[in-house]
Amino acid sequence: MSATTILIIIALYFLVLIGISFLTGKEDTNEVFFRAKREAPWYLVAFGMIGASLSGITFISVPGWVETQKFAYLQMVLGFVVGYFVIAYVLLPLYYKMNLTSIYKYLEERFGNVSHKTGSVLFLIARIAGASLRLFLVAGVLQLLIFDELGVPFWVTVTITIILIWIYTFKGGIKTIIWTDTLQTLFMLLALGISIYLIAKNLDLGMGEMIGKIYKSPHSKIFFFEDYNAGNYFWKQFLAGIFIAVAMTGLDQGMMQKNLTVKNLKDSQKNMRWFSISLLLVNLLFLSLGVLLLMYAEQKGIDLKSMNITGDKIFPYLAVKTDLGIAAALFFILGLIAAAYSSADSSMTAITTSFSLDILQIDKKYPPEKQKKIRKTVHVGISLFFIFILLLYKWLITDRSIINSIFKFAGYTYGPLLGLFTFGLFTDYKVKDKWVPVVVILSPILTYFISTLPEKMGWKYQVSFELLLINAALTFFGLWLIREKKK
Repeated sequence: MSATTILIIIALYFLVLIGISFLTGKEDTNEVFFRAKREAPWYLVAFGMIGASLSGITFISVPGWVETQKFAYLQMVLGFVVGYFVIAYVLLPLYYKMNLTSIYKYLEERFGNVSHKTGSVLFLIARIAGASLRLFLVAGVLQLLIFDELGVPFWVTVTITIILIWIYTFKGGIKTIIWTDTLQTLFMLLALGISIYLIAKNLDLGMGEMIGKIYKSPHSKIFFFEDYNAGNYFWKQFLAGIFIAVAMTGLDQGMMQKNLTVKNLKDSQKNMRWFSISLLLVNLLFLSLGVLLLMYAEQKGIDLKSMNITGDKIFPYLAVKTDLGIAAALFFILGLIAAAYSSADSSMTAITTSFSLDILQIDKKYPPEKQKKIRKTVHVGISLFFIFILLLYKWLITDRSIINSIFKFAGYTYGPLLGLFTFGLFTDYKVKDKWVPVVVILSPILTYFISTLPEKMGWKYQVSFELLLINAALTFFGLWLIREKKK
């Protein structure tokens, strides 16, 4: 497939998204942008959240991860499912009871204004870093497949991408995203299913035979109980999955903003239940795709390692650069851009919401006629900042599997948020509000030094995604140290 053909596909795709935004963004108000007037159908939110949760990272990195990690990622996904039920029955009742638009308002009610702003800043750092990492991965793939061939530099690719996202989100905000994410999730799942079908067909495998081959493959091992020192040890990944889900979904403004557009708590909980089951099945399919890709490469005599095609590069290369056919390339591109932009657009909207309501507090400090203008200015500023961060990553990223970078970084940024909310929910202590920023700065620093101890001491133990738990525990302990004595 030529670069020009791919470019036409992307252009048509964005025209569809802009058309949706035109229909959903007619009522250009902050209430629509931030909350969709709490009129969103739960089933649309649940379906769209699949795409927003998976993103381009899952689309590329999870199949590529099978090469070295087998199905170990599924251990973490099982933890995600438990975490989503915690969100449904612990956090969502709290958010609905308090009638929140920004979930970090809870921290103000519980601890004070400084804690509120601290939680918001943590989210902003976490979301900007995570969303831009996801988008960076896809921008890099598109650069490799299209823009290098056309002589377009990376900074132009990034700038055009962000401008297009801004165009279809700047008016309708979360209301537009609920509908565009639904469409993008559909494209992503179609791409996944058709990719599996085309590879199986190329390998002359029927449905039953394909399932049998995947099941018997040495790459499909799920559970790892042998070595508790290893990073893929079951209880490490399962427990980390629970808390990653709670932190990166339940304490994330972007994900919860969608849930809070649903009209009542019962429907929002229904959304989380269906979402958790769907996400488990979809991740299983992505891992199965990873096995099929390796089987295909082996049968066709493609030596991926000698060509330095590893990790995140495996799926793009085999889908576009081999003889799988134009349909495989077409649906790979559609799935990739759908997965990427369903995460990026919701991130930009959530960051705009949090910065407007939590940092600038436009709902409290400005009259209604000025609030919309400030929100739009913030949205432009966030878009420009995304461009800067993506260009910065171009120089910094070396990890061949960006999904590792996402979860490692989440351990440092979402850990203090998890500690703050846990302390607020499970103790009745007040804290010395002005000291909260000190705690959330020191906790990640201490977590980093703890994570380096095993290597420095010559231990076999590998610190993995439990960084989040260590960070949250340190934050919890720090808040306990600055607690106010009960009268």
